[in-house]
Amino acid sequence: MTPLEHNKYLGIAHLAYAGFHLLMTIAMMAVMGAMVSQIFDQAHRMGDASSPKFMAVILVFAGALQLLFGIPPIVGGYAFLKRRRWAKVAGIVSGVVAAMSFPIGTALAAYTFWFLFSEAGKQVYENTFPLSPPPPPIWQ
Repeated sequence: MTPLEHNKYLGIAHLAYAGFHLLMTIAMMAVMGAMVSQIFDQAHRMGDASSPKFMAVILVFAGALQLLFGIPPIVGGYAFLKRRRWAKVAGIVSGVVAAMSFPIGTALAAYTFWFLFSEAGKQVYENTFPLSPPPPPIWQ
């Protein structure tokens, strides 16, 4: 595969990972929300109000943290697909964040680091890659 194809597939993979991460965040929030609502109902019947409030704070914190960890793969995927100058930095940050999610995120991080630190990645992001074919030689 050419370096530009690797770059394209890497951008698609980061966006797919971000979508999967967002889907799992929504599922987690739905399940946890149902659990917290049950705890609220049970605590309301028993007269205890401190425990459910603490659980709600944990739910909001966990959801915000999950959304925060979902931002770098979106930014990295966009940067790879548009071949921005800052795509290498965004890809490294996205790879580090994704590496914490075993096994899919770890595989994505390994592919990201392999590409960005290889000669192919250096060609694409250090402007040494010929984006158009060289002009034909002029014969004299």
